[in-house]
Amino acid sequence: MPAADFAHVRAWVFDLDNTLYHPSVRLFDQIEARMVAYVMTALGVDRAEADRLRVHYWRTHGTTLAGLMREHDIDPDPYLVDVHDISFDALTPDPALAARIRALPGRRIVYTNGSAPYAERVLAARGLSGLFDAVYGVEHAGYRPKPEKSAFDQVFARDALDPHVGAMFEDEARNLAAPHAMGMKTVHVAPDPAPQDHIHHHTDDLSDFLARLVG
Repeated sequence: MPAADFAHVRAWVFDLDNTLYHPSVRLFDQIEARMVAYVMTALGVDRAEADRLRVHYWRTHGTTLAGLMREHDIDPDPYLVDVHDISFDALTPDPALAARIRALPGRRIVYTNGSAPYAERVLAARGLSGLFDAVYGVEHAGYRPKPEKSAFDQVFARDALDPHVGAMFEDEARNLAAPHAMGMKTVHVAPDPAPQDHIHHHTDDLSDFLARLVG
């Protein structure tokens, strides 16, 4: 992976869940359980049906929230508060990752399909608070989720971010299609590669990947 590929990058965009911490932590399992419970209550269905709908909404609309909003006109804010009310005890500080993010030249931001307050709590638990110039949640995209290009457009416009000098780090391969089309370098951060035309690089270790960029 030549560092020269990123020599032009001055805007570093990081997804949050399963990107700034390893998926083996399984933090998102707690959120999925709360999503299922929320769907059960909101729609009056049993657990099995709620879980089926959760997956259906994610596949069809990008996130469970987007499906609930579009198919059932659910108010997003109470949902975001409820599903992110989880324990962060499984997360630990990562000083090496913090140092490598700090060494990146230019602007550093977090952009998640979760909420910004939730993202701030994850960053605090990982020892990454204060490293990013901005933290954007789905609320900053008008509740439109990645992978929709309009969501990226809104967040990047808010940040005055030029995608042609940007790089996107993301665990969901489908969420890299729009950034690639916009001219960004794309890095898939996941245990297993997903060879696709819109992915420039893959890594199963974000910290190691950044170390090769910043020395």
